[in-house]
Amino acid sequence: MSHSPDDGQHQPYRSEGPYQQQPYPPQGQGQQPYPPQGPGYGQQPPYGQEEHSYRDGDTQRWYGEPYELQERRRPSRVRRWVIAGASVLALAGVAALVMAHYEIPPFTDKGRAVSFGTSPAGSGGGGTGAKPPANSKMSMPTGPTADFKNAMTLPDGTHVAVTTLDGKKSGFKGKVWVWAPKEYNDPKFAKSGFPVMIALPGGAGYPSNYWMGTDLGLQTSISKWYGEGKSKPFILAMPVLNPGPDDKGVYWDGSDIPGQPKMGTWLTDDVPDLMRENFRTVKSRDGWAYMGSSTGGFAGLKAVLKYPEKFKAAICSGPDIVPDSSLWKGHDKEKAENNPELLAKELIDKKGPDVYLAFQVGTNESNKNTLPNVQKFIATYGKGPVHTELKVIQGGQHNAKTYVPNMGEGPVQFISKVMEGPVE
Repeated sequence: MSHSPDDGQHQPYRSEGPYQQQPYPPQGQGQQPYPPQGPGYGQQPPYGQEEHSYRDGDTQRWYGEPYELQERRRPSRVRRWVIAGASVLALAGVAALVMAHYEIPPFTDKGRAVSFGTSPAGSGGGGTGAKPPANSKMSMPTGPTADFKNAMTLPDGTHVAVTTLDGKKSGFKGKVWVWAPKEYNDPKFAKSGFPVMIALPGGAGYPSNYWMGTDLGLQTSISKWYGEGKSKPFILAMPVLNPGPDDKGVYWDGSDIPGQPKMGTWLTDDVPDLMRENFRTVKSRDGWAYMGSSTGGFAGLKAVLKYPEKFKAAICSGPDIVPDSSLWKGHDKEKAENNPELLAKELIDKKGPDVYLAFQVGTNESNKNTLPNVQKFIATYGKGPVHTELKVIQGGQHNAKTYVPNMGEGPVQFISKVMEGPVE
């Protein structure tokens, strides 16, 4: 029976003639000696023979390796281990990024508890901060401390956190996102109260508030503007605007519509109370403002005009000017009580207090009446205690990506000049 070279069987050395064992040639005739008593297959050669290599002519089996070849192969093995190790590390890195992207612990800090500082001892807030003097312009957090969970962490280490607020005055329960600039935890401002901006979205405004997302850059813009001397270092409160989804155009105008959830009370009482309970704030209305776009711009405008003793300013981007929810049907009296035009007239008649309204509108707004309506409002009611400013954004559209960059070139400076904070 014959054997192929790779069948694992050893064949004897063959000559061209009849089968016979060939004698070993003497040393020095150009052929490596075949050791008559050499090592068996798979065994190491005797000590001292590492410099020789013995091979069976048919099976190409090696009885040991030349020393030089062994030396050349060792780095190759090292390289293979290095490549394998690097591959494992690379895969681990990719896996970590994937798990962080999908917010899988422990590769993300989303969901972790977030604390925004201390409150006076005995106040119910759980902190140990010193009580400020009676004449202080700042207010320490009163407590109780809300259960804030991290929604995302910004590159500067600050957090956007979220809590579920059970509104005591409105009876509405919903989410509120909050953010404080890095200056809030600066020891230099440890005894200072910060101004608060309540940022309201357009659209459905439920189940989330789009200002909480860092892709729009509101938080980083405020930090940048403050560094440039254009803005106050506002703390942001970002509540849901409506109690449910925008179903077939139904929304609540940020108001207490009879028979509906009291979203006006939620935005003007419960949300500010949450901020006072958990943050060092400004006691007076000089530290409280709204910012909003579209229907959120309307809600902020109306809140300042309706409660000028509580809020001083608003930035209104592409806003509605009058209430227009279909839910007002049959409630004309209450609708009039939430109409910014009528509220502005009443404020002018009473001669104050002063409010500051910064409008910005794009020339490519989806509703072509937005700019004319805002211009008409300013022309009619922008007098006496109602201070107004309008920024027309050339080519600007009805969206947050248009509004945020332009806020720093006018509107935020306009309101920051008349607001206070940080204050002691």
